[in-house]
Amino acid sequence: MNSTKTLNRSQLRTYNAIFQHPISHNLEWRSVRALLNQLGEVAEESNGHLKATRNGQTLILHKPHTKDIAEDRDVMALRHFLEQSETILPGTDANDAYWLLVIDHHEARIFRSEIHGAHAGRILPHSAKEYFHHARDSEEISRGKEKPDPNSFFEPVAKALQPAGQILIFGTGTGASSEMEQFIMWAKAHHPDMAGRIIGSLVVDEQHLTEDQLLAKARDFYANAALSQPPKS
Repeated sequence: MNSTKTLNRSQLRTYNAIFQHPISHNLEWRSVRALLNQLGEVAEESNGHLKATRNGQTLILHKPHTKDIAEDRDVMALRHFLEQSETILPGTDANDAYWLLVIDHHEARIFRSEIHGAHAGRILPHSAKEYFHHARDSEEISRGKEKPDPNSFFEPVAKALQPAGQILIFGTGTGASSEMEQFIMWAKAHHPDMAGRIIGSLVVDEQHLTEDQLLAKARDFYANAALSQPPKS
């Protein structure tokens, strides 16, 4: 079956709208049908419903009463079908994937976050607590301040990102209070090749976002970046 790399701009917008948070209620039936037709095999049943098949997965999509697919359950069924039918073909280079790093003072989470689906895994749960050391300054100790050792905290993260293609980073705070900004500065000094693949960084309220919402933000970023590229000849 076709991969999402074959999608045109209109189909890519429809694909990403399916994974939008909150759920989109403006998915046109004809656009979804065109998308499914591009990605797999589609047959129309006698009652007007669609039967879509892709990589061994099957979806029965009920025809809406209007031009849009408005039912949350139908959008979720579409989302799950696209997730479950997505496969990584043999020989696929990890550099073809899009990656997301979510980092703060407490942990770093790394996901393979393709723009075309939510089928991303948590690769590196990484606790900064294991790498904290108390500063020797007695005043800082009395204030309860702890500072992570950049090399011991950041190095495992950088190692996990070595096979990554494009890297997007989410974090909180600014300047010295931002672990994201500190990591980027450290990476430029210690792993310039990897740092060169960082295509963006965003300040987010990660404490109040689910992993699905973080991944949705990442897909939106990558989709917008793709749409801003000139079309291939």
